[in-house]
Amino acid sequence: MSDTEDLFGAAEPPQAQEPSGYRPLADRLRPLALADVVGQDHLLGADGTLTRMLERGSLASLILWGPPGVGKTTIARLLAAQARLHFVQLSAVFSGVADLKRAFDDAARRRRSGQGTLLFVDEIHRFNRAQQDGFLPVVENGTVTLIGATTENPSFALNGALLSRCQVLVLRRLDDAALELLLTRAEADLQRTLPLTDEARGTLRAMADGDGRYLLNMAEQIAALPPDTPLLDVPALSALLAKRAALYDKDREEHYNLISALHKSLRGSDPDAALYWFARMLAGGEDPRYIARRLVRFAAEDIGMADPNALPQALAGWETYERLGSPEGELAVAQVVIYLGTAPKSNAIYTAFGEARAAAKGTGSLMPPAHILNAPTKLMKQLGYGAGYEYDHESEEAFSGQNYFPDGMDRIQFYRPRDRGFEREISRRLAHWAELRAKRSGE
Repeated sequence: MSDTEDLFGAAEPPQAQEPSGYRPLADRLRPLALADVVGQDHLLGADGTLTRMLERGSLASLILWGPPGVGKTTIARLLAAQARLHFVQLSAVFSGVADLKRAFDDAARRRRSGQGTLLFVDEIHRFNRAQQDGFLPVVENGTVTLIGATTENPSFALNGALLSRCQVLVLRRLDDAALELLLTRAEADLQRTLPLTDEARGTLRAMADGDGRYLLNMAEQIAALPPDTPLLDVPALSALLAKRAALYDKDREEHYNLISALHKSLRGSDPDAALYWFARMLAGGEDPRYIARRLVRFAAEDIGMADPNALPQALAGWETYERLGSPEGELAVAQVVIYLGTAPKSNAIYTAFGEARAAAKGTGSLMPPAHILNAPTKLMKQLGYGAGYEYDHESEEAFSGQNYFPDGMDRIQFYRPRDRGFEREISRRLAHWAELRAKRSGE
């Protein structure tokens, strides 16, 4: 008898009777014990979060956050069995307020008779704020142990009040080893080896993109081929199975994750990684115009005067795409990605502009010094507008060294060029002009 059994009961609860008739392979291979769940050792391993929680006999309300096909529903079912809780499943897609009220009332009746309830809510992020608030009292008073499953970032998709009452656990996409283990289990269940070359078997795992359910569904299609089917190579496999679309939603978190990865790869001067994220976004259906616009921003924000050609290059790539469209124009955007990734980096303009805006806001309505004001009228001349202005082109080295900040405001150096790329030359110019300004102000 295990420690967990001591805490939650003398023996495992009886398994539900298996339904008769056809069952998909993914359903037949659904794990019957937490130890059989693959790819989530950080939660279910010897030192996993859920393992320790069960050993303590204190199963908390949870939010399981992870991509499709990694075992969220299965884990919830097995947790209910392990903790000897009555399992109730709802889907936020098909359930409304009446369904929630019924589930809460039933759970309250069970509680009065000494039976706890584990309420599993799939796609919990689809409930609106009011519906999510409905969980608060029953979670807080222990009427239900809530386990919500979501593919969306809980920080954005769920109410803060609900999050404060639940522990968020992140489920990982299944890695190659976990997917291979699922294929091995599938072949044992099917009692045949899938007719795949080693390379095609690897391609099959890659096509699953970390989704175990999708992998098993594809394996079942392959297993339905006649027994005398020759080994499928990669082209034959691709012809048989439709390629899975990359996990990407242009208005959800993955969109922002990938553009962030592209931007930071460029900032880190890694054109290869940047190309990869660019390709990932295109594969997910992202509009290349959006990427081109972000590259223009990057050229100004992270390169600036370190390479003044970066901004024209980014604009040219965008314009080329507008003229050619996809797929030809995507090559021009790829050229921009490589150019920006290999260019010297500087955020000196970004920093300088931020400091200048702060100073402008803080100094209010200070007037420019009178000597740099135009004097188109006699009155303005009498007031001293333009008096003492020195025309820089007629000054030595075309530099007068006059003050152009408002009277009463100290000179501030906002722009501090880095010692990289073209800004190295700019830094030398500014240093030379600073010497001339200091010399002429002392004369």
